[in-house]
Amino acid sequence: MSALFEHSPWVEARADARPSSGNRYHDLMEVVYDAPRDEKLALIRAHPELAGRAAIDGSLTEASAAEQASAGLDRLTPAEFERFHALNAAYRDRFDFPFIICVRLTDKAGILAAMERRLAHDRDTEIATAIAEIGKIVLLRLEDQA
Repeated sequence: MSALFEHSPWVEARADARPSSGNRYHDLMEVVYDAPRDEKLALIRAHPELAGRAAIDGSLTEASAAEQASAGLDRLTPAEFERFHALNAAYRDRFDFPFIICVRLTDKAGILAAMERRLAHDRDTEIATAIAEIGKIVLLRLEDQA
């Protein structure tokens, strides 16, 4: 099994246990969308904070480290680092899970703007947004495997 979903091999295992539609991405995301809310939250919570503790201590998965580096999150100025840290804390306090965005499709400024904008969302909207962003991450990871 690959590491398409951060620390969540159950998604791929369930997809593999079902009849295939012939579209791997569709099969994987169907498992996610069909999962109970608590499992969706566990999936979201399995993701690291952007430019957070895991990035500092080197415990990011290889895929996450490369993705965060692609957006320049491994080269933050002290002011940028503080801004990310403050927004991560505010986001986690509001929603009780980390901010998720497909960093390969944006840059530092875009991520910061999205963090600020999404803090105004309600929790249900943000859960749906996080799952959609995970879908984008998975699609790119699948394309990398092809």
